Amino acid sequence: MGIFAIILLAVSLAIDCFTVSVTSGIILQRIRWDIFLKMGFLFGLFQAMMPFLGWLGASRFSHLIEDYDHWIAFGLLCFLGIRMIREQFKKEEERNFNPTRLKVILALAVATSIDALAVGISFAFTGYSTLHSLTLPLTAIGLASFILSVAGCLIGVFCGKRFHLRVEIFGGLVLIGIGTKILIEHLFL
Repeated sequence: MGIFAIILLAVSLAIDCFTVSVTSGIILQRIRWDIFLKMGFLFGLFQAMMPFLGWLGASRFSHLIEDYDHWIAFGLLCFLGIRMIREQFKKEEERNFNPTRLKVILALAVATSIDALAVGISFAFTGYSTLHSLTLPLTAIGLASFILSVAGCLIGVFCGKRFHLRVEIFGGLVLIGIGTKILIEHLFL
């Protein structure tokens, strides 16, 4: 795989992270570098780690993973999306979908990176036979996810302030949409 293909792959895997980060930035409505960097780091880490795990387990466990990975991603994203939508209808003091909480960030990182397992499995069958050969693709995937996540948070804050958006419903629908997209791609394409 050439460098251009690796960059395209990295950016395409990071799009889900970007979308979730924009929504998080809109919800927060202010710049929180500690949260944005934590989110970017964890999204990048999980996006890079999942292809590695897929590659590592391809020879022994691929038949177990590929049949259910899309259902896991769909379930996690729908759960988080529904939870986010429900939060919109609660009083301000009762809301607890909080993108500043580590468990929420970790759940989003896992949910948005599960489809990267399939990429790792494909690496095992397309000539990536050593860990050294995976260094460039995994680094590109992790960096793209980090950069797009932080940029997404900043864009979300800007949009939230400029347009006075409270988009928990929209964000929840986006998460459900991403999960549905992953499910449809795996079931029908």
